[in-house]
Amino acid sequence: MQRIAQVLKSNGRDGELLMGFIGIAPEDIDLEEPVFIEFDGLPVPFYFESFTQRGVSRALVRLTGVHNLTDADELAGANVYAQDDLYEDEEEDLTGWTVLDADGRKAGTVSAHEDIPGNPCIYVDTGHGEVLLPLHEELVLSVDESSRTLQMEIPEGLLDL
Repeated sequence: MQRIAQVLKSNGRDGELLMGFIGIAPEDIDLEEPVFIEFDGLPVPFYFESFTQRGVSRALVRLTGVHNLTDADELAGANVYAQDDLYEDEEEDLTGWTVLDADGRKAGTVSAHEDIPGNPCIYVDTGHGEVLLPLHEELVLSVDESSRTLQMEIPEGLLDL
């Protein structure tokens, strides 16, 4: 099993959940395949009944069998898994991409990915050294697959070597 998300919190009273995805973009989720959440050490399969992407790495979802606030609250904080062979680590695909700052200036090139639980990061080679940048949805301004560029709001001081 591969961890692909975490249930961040319940949303509303009818069992909707906010999930944060880890190492995979929400749009890459196969909605026909089950996801698994552990109960008493055993993986229990759930299927998506609804799925609405929210930002770069989150989605509001409804899972089979979760139809009220009590059920949803029980899942808050739970890790969500998929079969290992279904998904590849999306951040690794960013290796070699150009990172631009908010003004469009080149900050560096992605050299690696660090999957820190709840805080995925990328290593960026600035030409003067390597820095670790958080890959948080609020910092990502745009992603251009055709030009392999990632424009980010880079917090002040992170590029100082």
